[in-house]
Amino acid sequence: MEFDVAVIGCGVSGAAIARRLSMYSIKIAILEKAADVSFGTSKANSGIIHGGFHHNKKYLKARLEIQGNMMFDQLKRELKFPFRRCGIIVAALHNDDLKILEHLYIQGLENDCLGIELCSHQRILELEPKLSSDVVGGLFAPAGGIIEPYLFVFALLESALKNGAELFTNFKVNDANRTDNDFWNIDAKDGRNIKARYVINAAGLFADEVSKIFDAEEYTITARKGEYYLLDRLTKACPSRVVFPVPNPVSKGMLVIPTVEGTVLVGPTADAVESKEDFSTTTKHLEQILVSGKELIPFLSHNDVIANFAGLRPCLDDDFYIEASAKAPAFVQVAGIQSPGLTASPAIAEYVKHILLEMGLQLTEKPGWDPYVDDRPFVRELSLEELDNHISKDSAWGNIICRCENVSEAEIIQAVKLGHFTLDGIKYFTRAQMGRCQGGFCTYKIIKIIMRETGLSWDEVTKHGGSSNVLKDML
Repeated sequence: MEFDVAVIGCGVSGAAIARRLSMYSIKIAILEKAADVSFGTSKANSGIIHGGFHHNKKYLKARLEIQGNMMFDQLKRELKFPFRRCGIIVAALHNDDLKILEHLYIQGLENDCLGIELCSHQRILELEPKLSSDVVGGLFAPAGGIIEPYLFVFALLESALKNGAELFTNFKVNDANRTDNDFWNIDAKDGRNIKARYVINAAGLFADEVSKIFDAEEYTITARKGEYYLLDRLTKACPSRVVFPVPNPVSKGMLVIPTVEGTVLVGPTADAVESKEDFSTTTKHLEQILVSGKELIPFLSHNDVIANFAGLRPCLDDDFYIEASAKAPAFVQVAGIQSPGLTASPAIAEYVKHILLEMGLQLTEKPGWDPYVDDRPFVRELSLEELDNHISKDSAWGNIICRCENVSEAEIIQAVKLGHFTLDGIKYFTRAQMGRCQGGFCTYKIIKIIMRETGLSWDEVTKHGGSSNVLKDML
């Protein structure tokens, strides 16, 4: 169990780093404390590929955002995840906002944002007719886009594993110490142990705790909660582009976001919370989301809401913290990766690679490294002829388990075989349970498939691992 590099945390940053390093002839371990990957910050963000105008280039996060944005077209070709450059609009509803728009526009030009445009009232309504008629002007960044963040993480990980990396789930780092031969000795809470020459701390909300375990720098990650509404794909309020309000000093504001799968996200709020496990939502904040969203898109309606949820962002000062530790040898900090972390993630991976090189890690390109993953079919994307062909080979393609999202038994089996043994893991991989009924009709069928394919008993099936058992004996 000796590795050249151990990556702690498999959200979007950790997965991107592992995939980038898998290009080289080194042994990589990915240590994830959850039952599946992308179960932390990465699963509950806005899914936006930012346009590169919100931050000044003096910040590392701005430079990595700009670089990362331009890497997604090639990544999509290689990894087959859903991604669309629909463009981003910032809509001004008051004349006082126009000065801020002008500042963002100039900043975008300085950041070399492709095609960025300062828009009049008429032009911004041409770009997005569903905007409020009260809009007085806007900004348009055509290089912005939308993505399914968890499918991106799954694809990055699949590529890394295909090229030799190893994943250890339910691996909560409990202790670490240096051995005499310059290895880190890393112990999990359950007693498992690995050794690694270099360690990447990409633990998201818990990066500060991991840093303490390795006797590295002391800092505090603050959780900032963002609550969202999810709207049904039939809503009339679905814009063709991501719609931002004019930002304030604390937040980019309440957004209206068309997802790549056809639903709509509205939010998020931005509130500091004490607990890094607080995913609760409140009526007060959700009402605030809808009121703010309707100012931008008047078509928004309570009747279209199918779910609400919250995500937590790991806040640390005003910038990303990506550096070789000055206290712990062969230890790299990748902390405070909040917005625009998703956009920046492939550039973060490149940045970390260079840090490792400077620290002395030998990187020799691996012969036969394969950047591509298999292009998997989904029933919702198949023509009738293509679906009939799949059914003729495997009848499970014709057994629709999730009617709202049109997900077959074959797709759920495929998810299980790829290691997604929880209800949430299957939801993020297939979209089953994500539709109008939010799993009301399909959950019990999915549980039966998990039991059949894995051998788990009914009381061992969980929502997201740990103690999140779905069925309990109440006797």
